[in-house]
Amino acid sequence: MGALEGRCIAVTGAGGFIGRTLVAHLAARGARVLAFSRRGSLPHAAQTRPLPPDAARLAPMLAGSDAVVHLAAVAHAAAQGTAGGLEATFAPNLRLTCQVAQACVAAGVPRLVLVSSIGVHGVRTTGRPFRADDAPAPVEPYAVSKLACEDAARSIAASSALDLVVVRPPLVHGPGAPGNFGALWRAVARGLPLPLGCIENRRSLVGVDNLADLLALCAVHPAAAGQVVLPADGEDVSTPALVARIARAQGRRARLWRVPLPLLRAAGSALGRRAAVERLAWSLQVDAGATRSLLGWQPPWTLDDGLARAAAAEGGA
Repeated sequence: MGALEGRCIAVTGAGGFIGRTLVAHLAARGARVLAFSRRGSLPHAAQTRPLPPDAARLAPMLAGSDAVVHLAAVAHAAAQGTAGGLEATFAPNLRLTCQVAQACVAAGVPRLVLVSSIGVHGVRTTGRPFRADDAPAPVEPYAVSKLACEDAARSIAASSALDLVVVRPPLVHGPGAPGNFGALWRAVARGLPLPLGCIENRRSLVGVDNLADLLALCAVHPAAAGQVVLPADGEDVSTPALVARIARAQGRRARLWRVPLPLLRAAGSALGRRAAVERLAWSLQVDAGATRSLLGWQPPWTLDDGLARAAAAEGGA
């Protein structure tokens, strides 16, 4: 069981894609889990409660916790509208993070693990992967909101005894993954031809089980205090290679069409999907070497392991 046995770990956003896996992982490692979720009682959680609307009410609930992992946030899938509308959509992320950090201080919780996004560094890499000590350069409103959350939590921690750990994941894959990965998974499962065969890029990903393992470690490892942590599975792949690996995990044959990238971009522009095309075509790599050195962490599962687990959980679709 190790360092987690008998510890009380609180998880916000416990009913979400990452949260459900983290709660199960913590419980399997012997931790007592206090889950905050809008989805009702969760398996493996000692208690499940809705997140209250202010720090004053949250603080007594956190009393006695050894760490809080803060996952609750408005994510990409909830965003609609113009750039100004997006900024307003993501504004609750900052309020909620401040609420949680202030409640941790008031309750005497020693550590807050804040799950942010690799988008804090930007939307693409050229030349080398992102490193944890790279200057932030968020482009999209969601990532801008996440950097604001980091800065606010860091300010609150600096004036208290709270240890802050910031984790910036790249694209997270696993059973029921939302967003771009989920869309790609479903397209392959439906046997749709994908015009992505000419893309030559490199993408880092992290499996939801690997991420849960790392978040659990960040909750208790002494060396994690005050650090920015970048997770990754350890194998970077191109978009067409990822499609092929997904198809293999599902027991299917990948249907990749070799459409030249300029033509693919033109089609994306005509259909109002240029941004989605660029995300599939750009490289976005993460250097997780510092994470492994700092925490002695190795991803327990490979990329193919994660895809196979997703296929098994979803019946291959």
